[in-house]
Amino acid sequence: MQLKFTKMHGAGNDFVVIDLISQRCHLRPSHIRLLADRHLGVGCDQVLVVEAPRHPDIDFQYRIYNADGQEVEQCGNGARCFARFVRDKKLTAKRIITVETSSGILELRVRGNNEVEVDMGTPELEPRNIPYAALHRALSYSMIVENQALEIGAVSMGNPHAVLRVEQVDTADVQGLGSKLESHCDFPKGVNVGFMQIMSESEIKLRVFERGAGETLACGTGACAAVVYGIMQGWLRHVVTVCLPGGKLTVSWEGEGQPVTMTGPTATVFEGNIRI
Repeated sequence: MQLKFTKMHGAGNDFVVIDLISQRCHLRPSHIRLLADRHLGVGCDQVLVVEAPRHPDIDFQYRIYNADGQEVEQCGNGARCFARFVRDKKLTAKRIITVETSSGILELRVRGNNEVEVDMGTPELEPRNIPYAALHRALSYSMIVENQALEIGAVSMGNPHAVLRVEQVDTADVQGLGSKLESHCDFPKGVNVGFMQIMSESEIKLRVFERGAGETLACGTGACAAVVYGIMQGWLRHVVTVCLPGGKLTVSWEGEGQPVTMTGPTATVFEGNIRI
């Protein structure tokens, strides 16, 4: 069948967005992999699916699939693109949009200049809920990965993140170390791995190796997790500019028990049809 799609990106983190309200299709993992394939398909980091809500007080169901076909819990950059998409397609005229993901409810606020603010929810810091194989919660955790001693932060933003502070993010072994940590046995559901360089109390540089996708130009939940870890350690203030290879995000967090807010740009690249 022919499937309509829209290619979008948020700070370089790119997506294929599928409206399954106005068209019908059962997307299988093989379809997701085809859509995400940069040689044989459209090409993207994740596929985002818009579905009708299951509850009357929710505007949309929001589903996220990594390039390997696996459904995942959360994607902050994708959430911003999702908000712009449903307005551009006139699926809603609201500027405050409530969506349900597999990890909970998100509130998306459409601002000017194609920017969207996302209430990312309260970060999860208890190891068993991330999930991470530590007996007790701590500010940071020691790990040995192939004889290399690491100190990491562990945070869930609806999906699991490990954050490492590095001296120079440009020379960090993102591919090698990221792939080893992604599938480490201490993270039973896998993990996204962030490499953070602190520039000042209000600015960081970040590269992220995403679970099931590899290194991406931006990762919204990764930006939030890195800021949460940095604030907990006393390295950062409550509002931080996160500089990623694809652009900048603003992340705010007032501390434990409070939600994380992320603001950043969105862009539509092109639209098309693909036979699947």
